[in-house]
Amino acid sequence: MDKKYFDIYKDTLDNSVIPFWLNHSPDNEFGGTFCCLDRDGTVYDDKKYIWLMGRSVWMFSKLYNEYEKNENFLNIAKLGVDFIDKYATDPDGKYYFCLTRDGKPYFFQRKPYSAVFCMLAYLQYGKATGSSEYIEKAEKLFWTIDSWMKSPGCLGRPSYDNLPQVSTLADIMVMASMAAELASVEVKQSYLDVMANSIQMLEPHFVPEHRILMENTSIDGSDVSNWPEGRFVCPGSAIETAWFIIHLLDYIPDNEVLKRQLEIIEGSLEYGWDKEYGGIYYFMDFENKPTLQLESSMKLWWPHTEAVYACLLAYKKTGDAKWLDWHKKVHDYTFDKFFDKEYGGAFGYCDRMGNLTHTCKGGNYKGFFHIPRFLLLCQQLYEAK
Repeated sequence: MDKKYFDIYKDTLDNSVIPFWLNHSPDNEFGGTFCCLDRDGTVYDDKKYIWLMGRSVWMFSKLYNEYEKNENFLNIAKLGVDFIDKYATDPDGKYYFCLTRDGKPYFFQRKPYSAVFCMLAYLQYGKATGSSEYIEKAEKLFWTIDSWMKSPGCLGRPSYDNLPQVSTLADIMVMASMAAELASVEVKQSYLDVMANSIQMLEPHFVPEHRILMENTSIDGSDVSNWPEGRFVCPGSAIETAWFIIHLLDYIPDNEVLKRQLEIIEGSLEYGWDKEYGGIYYFMDFENKPTLQLESSMKLWWPHTEAVYACLLAYKKTGDAKWLDWHKKVHDYTFDKFFDKEYGGAFGYCDRMGNLTHTCKGGNYKGFFHIPRFLLLCQQLYEAK
């Protein structure tokens, strides 16, 4: 692996991405962190999006744990975790999607993902501070989320008897990632069982002829191909899921599973790469029919950052030079289109041709997470023996 990339990732993290978010995201008046930041760091929406605040706490805590013992990282993580502790849940223990700046409820989403990232935040923050209280809190929330996944009605999501039973890739991915995080603190059989179940649940999503993953798939034999949801492909999501599973194999080694994940990464890159304009499509329809999402042909930051890391990880696992070719292609596109040399940080949204569509560096679905994570993980790959 060419060391010039290590230098790029380190310089970008140290001198562009971290300073941008350290300088602009903390709310020292009301607590917590902002995520809706314009190009120069100006806050354009002061609501607090809990799942992104959880991601910020997780990321700054991880940087403190694994990158640099910088007290500023711990301070901003504390701002976030204290806000979450004080305001993030309703009386029944369910997590809001977003709050007003001062912590009043604004919107509740009947999904578990705010809780997922608060769980991850508790765990990394507990590791950073040595607090067994937060680690125990993370484990308790993990099993609560597991119960919500199995019984969505607990979150107020109605269940209709006439609908097919569907497996969703995002649910598999977050359960796998949470179990792996917990196992990094203490390996328990219950965590290993969740990992093994995640791998097993992934198999029905796999499409052998293209080596990709469907985002949703029927698990009761129903045909869902007449619905856009049943034909939905997100190449970035498949790539991210595959490298998550590769990480799980540190705990439950399986060469056949590793081979399958490498297939998924390569197949998703080949399937999702725009042959005319470059970059990875955001959403696709498996039968090339119209998608419901109007943004499908856009090029977003996170599928590309996931792919940059996945290619390096695949090379590290195999030594096959084809992964370095893919890495260079995705790296060049990512750094050409998304990083801002003037104000620091990274943009998130381009049209199909690669033209910037939004000046913001953060929003209600983009925060301090994918960009710093891939920059950190890539450096760690270079440093690993």
